[in-house]
Amino acid sequence: MKPDTEVVHAANALTSWTNGVSAEIEDLSRNVASLLERNLVGKPKVDKAALAGLDKLSREFLAKNTFAVGAGTFFAHASVEEGGRTLDWWSRKGSGSVGRLDFDLTPGSNRYYDYEKLPFFSTAASTGEQTLWGPYIDYLGFEEYILTFTAPFSVHGTFTGVAGCDIRIKDLEPLIMPHLRGIPGDAALVNASNRVILGNSGMYLVGERIKSGSPEQHRMALDVPHLGLSLIYTSTRHTS
Repeated sequence: MKPDTEVVHAANALTSWTNGVSAEIEDLSRNVASLLERNLVGKPKVDKAALAGLDKLSREFLAKNTFAVGAGTFFAHASVEEGGRTLDWWSRKGSGSVGRLDFDLTPGSNRYYDYEKLPFFSTAASTGEQTLWGPYIDYLGFEEYILTFTAPFSVHGTFTGVAGCDIRIKDLEPLIMPHLRGIPGDAALVNASNRVILGNSGMYLVGERIKSGSPEQHRMALDVPHLGLSLIYTSTRHTS
């Protein structure tokens, strides 16, 4: 089945927007790596002094990319000196100001944030490529559905961590929903795990895993490297 013009237009728009986000994440990752390589000359591991200027990169990213609610850096524990700070994450507050987001990094605590085992870190670390995790409910931060984009970075040839951003689904909606609504039938942007990121009707709910095999459902892969995004659609719109 040849996709309708509206579907092609939506797919191209979603591809363009997501590739734009990916480019911003790659820039952030490169800037973090460059800063650390300058600050770590002659040092084997990240220390407090090596973090000088890191907060400025996150703040500049958030100022430029208003779609993001958080941005920053997570370090591999092995790359940080004992007792050093292993992450530097900044988020927008309700007032519009930007502040550092604190996490419980105490092993064994009820809200221990073991980020090295989470997909946004582990997948980027294992593949060496940019990754996208979500939508998931971020109970430790905003307690609502978000997406996390990250890209790995290395310092002096050694994997050191990931840099990236958080985007709330409610902030994503006004940016991509117009493209989805331009499709006559039911449609949704889905991730590599076949879960809905955003849909244009009650047929596709955020976070829902899509069942494959429906003859009425069609799929178009988006040309966005490494993220595994697709646009799924039907020929008619669900009315209930």
